[in-house]
Amino acid sequence: MFDRTLRQTQAPRMKVIVAEDSDLQRLFLCSLINGLGFEAIEAADGDIALDLVARTRAEIVISDLEMPHLDGIDLTRAIRARNLDQYVHVIMVTGADDVDLRDAALLAGVDDFITKESSPALLKARLQTAVRLINHATELADRTRTIKETNQRIQDDLRAAAVAQCQLLPNLQDEVMGFRVASAFVPSAIVSGDMFGYFELNDDKLGFYAVDVSGHGVHASLLSVAIGHLITPDYFRTHAFDPDGQPDPAAMVATLNARFSAFGGDDYFTMFCGIVDRVSGRLDFCQAGYPSAFYVDPAGNVSLVGDGGFPVGMLPSGTYENNAHQFEIGATLVICSDAAAEAENPSNQPFGTPRVGDIARLFPHVGVDEIPQSIVQALNLWRNGVPLEDDLTVLALERKNPSDTYNNT
Repeated sequence: MFDRTLRQTQAPRMKVIVAEDSDLQRLFLCSLINGLGFEAIEAADGDIALDLVARTRAEIVISDLEMPHLDGIDLTRAIRARNLDQYVHVIMVTGADDVDLRDAALLAGVDDFITKESSPALLKARLQTAVRLINHATELADRTRTIKETNQRIQDDLRAAAVAQCQLLPNLQDEVMGFRVASAFVPSAIVSGDMFGYFELNDDKLGFYAVDVSGHGVHASLLSVAIGHLITPDYFRTHAFDPDGQPDPAAMVATLNARFSAFGGDDYFTMFCGIVDRVSGRLDFCQAGYPSAFYVDPAGNVSLVGDGGFPVGMLPSGTYENNAHQFEIGATLVICSDAAAEAENPSNQPFGTPRVGDIARLFPHVGVDEIPQSIVQALNLWRNGVPLEDDLTVLALERKNPSDTYNNT
């Protein structure tokens, strides 16, 4: 009697298909296999065995090399060609003189070999090896499935977060307080570390801001969403005016810096914010490490507004200054995150600030609504359709004649 210890360690009745055209040899193998605690399933030829693999979900096939209709090598090829839910471990039974055929069998996908003269102990060892490999493959498949399911849940959560983030953003095109506003928002991942907004502050003042959080992905997006929730019209009114009621956006940036640097982490963000008077056209702004804005005068001449500044949240000692610019009727201001200028083409050449300015210069001919999307399209062509590696924000404001576009009641 053969050692039955395998019966105690193997999962109950793992199915083993025995493909053998010799009735006597098939009966002998099945008897041995059943005695080792498996469920042997007989197949008189390769065609029957292939059908049984699909119907029984067997994970082990012991096949003779030479059989009518479908031999062992062709049977193995057919098994590997099928999209089965389980991996099938194939053990080929060969004659002692069939050494040259083993290379072809391995190329077909055979996992192991025994000869017709092999002892029951060797058959047991081969089956033990098969069981270990199958169990390992099953564990890997279970882990892979768990990872895929977890990843799918994360992706679903990220998409929900992206929807929530977009709901914080203003309309992509709008008319507010004598200004035509157009924008574009292109995350490099599902969620973004960028945030921007604009709103009426009082009868004459329009406030706006754009933020670019350092880093990418979920962590950056969480901070950008927190900033989006924080910077509201009331926050502007409370922190971006001095005691005399004059615009002081630098004071608001300093307040934000004190708030976010107090956490002591590595998080920081760049920012461009401003307050513009719809009647006088005076623009008071503060630049905190964000790229300089493009000012396009009514004739289409482009100049840069701002000269740098220190990021927000990096150091508690950071200081910020106000600057002023005259915003003419018929002019536009284009604010663009650094993703545009830094975007590289396949030759690793950056798009560059001058090219962004060239697109902004088109404003008098195409209108402010077309500027953000024109930048997006130019970057897509520059990168041959490869997605941006950083989040992109474009915010363009055109000053209209206030008497024509805004009725102050």
